Amino acid sequence: MIIRIGHLYPDMLNLYGDRGNIIALTVRMKSRGIDVQTDAITMGKAFNADDYDILFIGGGQDFEQDVLLDDLKKGKDIEINRAIQNGTPLLAICGGYQMLGKYYKTYDGKMLEYMGALDFYTEGKEERMIGNYAYKTKEGIEVVGFENHSGRTYLGKCIEPLGTIIKGYGNNGEDGTEGVRYKNTFGTYSHGPVLPKNPQLADLLISKAIENKYGKTELAPLDDSLEEKAKEQVMKLYIK
Repeated sequence: MIIRIGHLYPDMLNLYGDRGNIIALTVRMKSRGIDVQTDAITMGKAFNADDYDILFIGGGQDFEQDVLLDDLKKGKDIEINRAIQNGTPLLAICGGYQMLGKYYKTYDGKMLEYMGALDFYTEGKEERMIGNYAYKTKEGIEVVGFENHSGRTYLGKCIEPLGTIIKGYGNNGEDGTEGVRYKNTFGTYSHGPVLPKNPQLADLLISKAIENKYGKTELAPLDDSLEEKAKEQVMKLYIK
């Protein structure tokens, strides 16, 4: 059994150790005897969505997102959208999450036309939303993370949030939502990185990828006692 991961723009979108999400996925799969192959999909490099079982896009600042737009629109946007519609698991963090939407309007009025793969948009404000935060997914998974963004994201009517806020700002600090979830696409503002802190979320992505490729299967349990203790401390110190 082998799972192939496509890591988009690893050299430019890696704020707050977002690359650690790839490490977490790799370690958790190899611990279960699953082979993992990760390819760096950089600027100027074409890719075929059919070659990958999981896609990952990390976070970046407005500058990096602006620079990457031309490259995205040379075919990567089509492949990413095809992967989303086909149900390929995709995790997108902060700036990578924002780029899946329709547009980003900066606080000084500059309009960045994004991929439009999902029905949401983001508007920048001068004040940043920063801090440790937590939210709960529809499966009941409590996710802890760190957010630092000036963009306020507003979801359309046809897609759902990844979770509801327990404490923190989330998408916009107004409606109690965090991230986006559509089919097997997960967008979130959680830096940190998010998956090492939240093994249940990592396993959700892994199980979706395996189910797509090999059929439904039960993941072998791992000893997550250290991860859970760390998560409990975050909840105790910063959240509850």
